[in-house]
Amino acid sequence: MADMLVLYGNELWVFACCLVLGAIVGILAGLLGIGGGLLVVPALVWLLPQAGVEANLVMHIALGTSLASIVLTSGSSARNHFRLGNVDLAIVRSLAPGVVLGGLGGSFVAELVPTSLLPKIFAIIVLLLATQMLLSMRFSSQRDLPGGVGTFCSGGMIGVVSSLAGIGGGSLTVPFLNWHGVEMRRAIGCASFSGALIAIAGMSGFVLAGVGEQTLPPMSLGYVYLPALLGIVLVSMQTTRYGAAWVSHLPTPVLKKIFAVFLLFISIKMFMG
Repeated sequence: MADMLVLYGNELWVFACCLVLGAIVGILAGLLGIGGGLLVVPALVWLLPQAGVEANLVMHIALGTSLASIVLTSGSSARNHFRLGNVDLAIVRSLAPGVVLGGLGGSFVAELVPTSLLPKIFAIIVLLLATQMLLSMRFSSQRDLPGGVGTFCSGGMIGVVSSLAGIGGGSLTVPFLNWHGVEMRRAIGCASFSGALIAIAGMSGFVLAGVGEQTLPPMSLGYVYLPALLGIVLVSMQTTRYGAAWVSHLPTPVLKKIFAVFLLFISIKMFMG
């Protein structure tokens, strides 16, 4: 009985932490066009063991739950950016096939990777994203987007990497679009849309991959842990509008540099275990 009370208490603590996490994630999603997975995954890696999740499942559940939260967070952010005129549907349509297939493929690749390697892979991806943010904050480019095949392949790579890292891909999509001449606000708006698509595909893969796993914690849907998901999205869906509204007023490049330093810290911590 005492063990059950401790477990329920820990689950409530995880839920409360996810409420706070959701507030931060929602603002960053609206402001930077990211889904928040770069914060959600390491936070869940720390929180899930406190809810009784077995060590060999922590990374898979963190990735699956992160992608599930991004579906709603990025979707809410995309809706707000669409209302503000920051979304180019033609760009979204050109990226959609590649990011969806890549997102689905990445989730199955993660299932094949040894559990002990997943944190290292995540850390490497985060390190590369942080470096990209620090070195290439804004591009002055008049390049056109690549043709159909080039855009499909680019979207596929973004989808695979994003699904493996449990992110919505905004950290990749925004610089990719801006490098090809898409103005920053539109790049952020389009990244929100494509991030939701990546997350839907990736989440579906993690749900299917987790079916039949005998040691999943209660209240799980495949590799998606529902209490953490609920805590994050209850708040993040409300705070995305503030981030979207601030895009036109706050110095986004400066914020990205601060965020990049934070990512470097996360990467180092994940490498150290």
